[in-house]
Amino acid sequence: MKNNNNIEISAIMKIPKGKLEEFKELAVETIRLSKERDTGTIKYDVYISSDKTECEVRQEYKNSEAVLEHMANLRETLEKAYIDFPIDHVNIYGDPSPELLEAVKSIDIGVYSFSQGLEEKIEA
Repeated sequence: MKNNNNIEISAIMKIPKGKLEEFKELAVETIRLSKERDTGTIKYDVYISSDKTECEVRQEYKNSEAVLEHMANLRETLEKAYIDFPIDHVNIYGDPSPELLEAVKSIDIGVYSFSQGLEEKIEA
C-alpha cells in the first residue's frame, strides 16, 4: 500500500553551457549533505539530459516535514544551485502540508495528489 504521507518531487533545472562539471560537483555535494544531515529523505536522484543542457532531480521524502528539514539543512547549497542552475519547473506528488506550500510559493510548482497505482485497488 502506498504511504499517503510520502512526498515526491521532480525538479527540472537548466545547465548553462560550460557549467556541466560545476553542476555535477554541486550534485555530489547535495547528495552527500542529504545523507549526512537529513532524517527523512528517502531518494535523491539526479538525471542529466542527453544534450547536457538540463537535469531532473527526483526526490522522495517521508512527509512534508522531511522536505522542510531538507530545505533547512541544505539552505546555502540549494540557494547557490538555484542561482547558478535556474529551475524550469517543479512538480510535487502527494499531499503537501500548507507549511510546505508556503515555503515553496515563489517557485513555479505543480501539485498532484495520488489517485491510483499498481499497488492500489483500481476504481472506475
